[in-house]
Amino acid sequence: MKTAQRLHDLGTETAFRVAQAAADWRAQGNRVYPFHLGDLDFPMAPHIVEAMDRAIKDGKTGYCPGPGIPELRAALAEDIGSRRGLDLDPAEVVVTTGGKPVITKFLQAVMDPGASVLYPNPGFPIYESQIEYLGGEARPYRYVPTEDGFAIDLDHLRDSIDESTVAIIYNDLQNPISAESTPGEREAIAQIAKEHDLWVLSDEAYFEMRYGGRSESIAALPGMRERTVILYTFSKKFAMTGSRLGCAVAPREVAEAISTMNTNDESCTTHYVQWAGIAALQGPQEPVAEMLEVLRARRDAACAIINSIPGMEVAVPESTFYIFPDVTEAMAAKGIDSLAEFSTEALHATGVSFCTREHFGRPQPGEDRKYIRLAYSGISEDDIVEGLTKLKDWVEAG
Repeated sequence: MKTAQRLHDLGTETAFRVAQAAADWRAQGNRVYPFHLGDLDFPMAPHIVEAMDRAIKDGKTGYCPGPGIPELRAALAEDIGSRRGLDLDPAEVVVTTGGKPVITKFLQAVMDPGASVLYPNPGFPIYESQIEYLGGEARPYRYVPTEDGFAIDLDHLRDSIDESTVAIIYNDLQNPISAESTPGEREAIAQIAKEHDLWVLSDEAYFEMRYGGRSESIAALPGMRERTVILYTFSKKFAMTGSRLGCAVAPREVAEAISTMNTNDESCTTHYVQWAGIAALQGPQEPVAEMLEVLRARRDAACAIINSIPGMEVAVPESTFYIFPDVTEAMAAKGIDSLAEFSTEALHATGVSFCTREHFGRPQPGEDRKYIRLAYSGISEDDIVEGLTKLKDWVEAG
């Protein structure tokens, strides 16, 4: 029996492959320091758990409206709108089973087979996977290193647009590189979208995962709300990764299309989880602040050690829970050319498990620097210090 040809175009979230290698190494009795997967080791706040339990006890266990229960859509419109300077109607909010489905449903709504879509590279690998799986042409745009981290290569992005281009995926506060747009860069992306009449998917999964400053949404810029779909998720801010709750904020026609896709795909998002989402938005926010302080300490510890390792350097990011160190000289000192070999050797020598640049999109022509990604969301500060100190000792040993 044959399977569908399109399956050959379906990628995956490659961090899970690294997780399997780490699990295999641990199963052999070795210590592993898990910097590979961006999950959170924080429990859901008690008031969120209580709201979910109460909803189950109250019988909120059956089907519910495909676009989400009205109470949650209203709460999301208020919270997302107020934090971004937007006056949102609940009809523009469609609840989804996490943030990731918004990527696929956005593309289904705006991209016909054969059309091209711009996406960040390095970037979340599901962008490229879904564009190609749905019959589109995935066109990467790149980043260039700066003193503060990374910036979008705007000239390269502009050169990638032609008559087939229908959309751009824009991930401010970016995974994996933690890059944050300057106001000028954000405005340039908006201007490009308007000049070429492009849809924009603004992936704002880390909008509130920041340690200083204030996040801004491209949807709030003039002329952008009517062409922008915001991806929102409860996974990061509220440590609800396994609850699978998020939403799309979209112009009415796209919101209605995504709502119809919900009915076709999964009928509805789990009813009682949506009531937990209301509690998360409207309940005490102290657990969020406390989690961010723990993550800040982890970030500081990780960056301090990485920047003390010969041949490694990283800017200290103000957002997300990732760092993306340049390890070019460290690899050369070890006599290692391949990032895959570097990650495997590091795991076996030190127990430190991490993803590399190559897990976040196909490397582009002209790339000559080597990078790894360390996620500090699921590992304690003590283990960060212990693991990265072992990595330092290994690199220094030559």
